[in-house]
Amino acid sequence: MYKKVVVLGGGTGISFLLKGLKDFPVDITAVITVSDNGRSTGRLREEFHTPAVGDIRKVITNLSQIDEPIKDMMSYRFKTSSDLDGHAVGNLILTAMLDITGSLKDSIAHLSKILDVRHTVLPISEDSDLTLMGLDKDGNVIEGEEQITLAHRQFEKIYYKHEPKVLKEVIEAIHKADLIIFSMGSLYTSILPNIICKQVQEALDNSDAPIMYTCNIVTQPGETDKFTVGDHVKLLNRYLNHKKVDVVIANNKEIGEAMAKKYESEEQKDPVLIDKEELDKIGVELIADDLLTIAEDNTLKHDSLKLSSLIFSYLMRK
Repeated sequence: MYKKVVVLGGGTGISFLLKGLKDFPVDITAVITVSDNGRSTGRLREEFHTPAVGDIRKVITNLSQIDEPIKDMMSYRFKTSSDLDGHAVGNLILTAMLDITGSLKDSIAHLSKILDVRHTVLPISEDSDLTLMGLDKDGNVIEGEEQITLAHRQFEKIYYKHEPKVLKEVIEAIHKADLIIFSMGSLYTSILPNIICKQVQEALDNSDAPIMYTCNIVTQPGETDKFTVGDHVKLLNRYLNHKKVDVVIANNKEIGEAMAKKYESEEQKDPVLIDKEELDKIGVELIADDLLTIAEDNTLKHDSLKLSSLIFSYLMRK
């Protein structure tokens, strides 16, 4: 029987991690945040009063074993002067399924079957009115996930307007897990929306599985300026109860000068540096390797196969 891995996250980060991990002999449950209120997802949420489907669509597509043209169709965004403009096909399909079934969990299961997804994808909650909130360092309250991202500032506290009802299948998966992974991605809007839920925190405390964090390669402007690997881990630990991060995977390959300058000038992002002494102080195991790859759009990404190989190797020795 394959070992069970629960991956929590949202956005592009978790999709890219799962793209590699799906090819390893593990049983994956991906738990996805559903509080996004931007772009196509935000418009669909407002019109149909649903949880966010965009990140779920990305995850299903990356876990799918189906042909690439079908995956491309799921991600295709209409370019038109009508109300369809900007909507991703996969978002519309998931919203239609949700309208039919009345359950996001069931809609995901049906679409996963169609797209030959051999792992489990779950929303953190089925609540349609989830609103992410942020209290910044100056005492200002920001409402909405997109608004938190656009604020480009550090936050004292990330929380929900109303405590979400976490899906019972999420709690069960955490209890049965052999490894729990916090995926790379925005700390404030991809990872914390999952782990600030009280039911998730309690489930993590009651789990015997180690917690792994796959650290970002570069900082997020305003949110994590000058953050080291240790700073990322300490921020996550601040939101956890008794159980903390056990191990972190981080890139140790220096970013090329031209690419580093591009990120610094165009996106105000800097490399996340490893501070091993600080990680040793807080008792976190470090797994460091060259994880850099440059995607077709000339952006830095994790090498998903190498990252997944490191995850699998760790899992096998536990």
